[in-house]
Amino acid sequence: MELKPLGNTGVMVPEIGLGTWNYNGGAEPLLKGIELGAYLIDTAEGYHTEDTVCQAIKGIRNRVFIATKVSGRHLRYDDVMRAAEGSLRLLGTDYIDLYQIHWPNSSVPIKETMRAMENLVDTGHIKYIGVSNFSVRDMQEAQAVMRKYPIVSNQVLYNLNNRGIEKELIPYCEKHGVTIIAYTPLDNGGLATGSRGRGMRVLRQIATEVHKTPAQVALNWCVSQPNVIAIPKSNSVARTMENCGASGWRLSQAQIRLLDEAFHKMKDSFSH
Repeated sequence: MELKPLGNTGVMVPEIGLGTWNYNGGAEPLLKGIELGAYLIDTAEGYHTEDTVCQAIKGIRNRVFIATKVSGRHLRYDDVMRAAEGSLRLLGTDYIDLYQIHWPNSSVPIKETMRAMENLVDTGHIKYIGVSNFSVRDMQEAQAVMRKYPIVSNQVLYNLNNRGIEKELIPYCEKHGVTIIAYTPLDNGGLATGSRGRGMRVLRQIATEVHKTPAQVALNWCVSQPNVIAIPKSNSVARTMENCGASGWRLSQAQIRLLDEAFHKMKDSFSH
């Protein structure tokens, strides 16, 4: 498994992690992923999967990088502190590696939220601060009120069919040392099993050339940019193994160009 830096922290994380949105696979696929080097597990209080992650990491906490999120409905100072406490309890750990704001909420001053996030770092309950579904403007507003610690990541929708972040967000994050964590990198399975359209024809053609599956090619394309990692979700051990096989090799620049041309860019979209 190839590793990439998490922002400017000096910490290295796998370029393919394990997503748990809509996850019901139990501990085994997560354990297999960890075994194969995909030791970053992403969850959220809103996913109701933190207890499943807890089961998977029992006895191996020091081998796992845990990312979870506070709901966009819980961004008042006291609510953030309570949400973090709840996540720590459900995860069965005394610290969270990456704590993320799940989505921006304009009804709560971002300064109040970030004061809570920075306090959680001070107390040792979390190590790093991230966001999710933040636009460039959202990020600028958050960064402007932070006094002690940086935003190290932004988790957003990104895949061959949804490429709106390429115009502004990816360049901004790369410039400011922020890792992009791509969720739904297989477009809810469509890039793994889809059969129609020019894009899918090109994807399958390249998969044949490199002796990989279409899903592995789509994931490899996703992480071909230096500051992007991906967190596909799989409920099965076999599919988790397939996803992990998307790392450790690289598409050629010509193959990346073919994919870029075959899949149309779409406007910015933030949703989950």
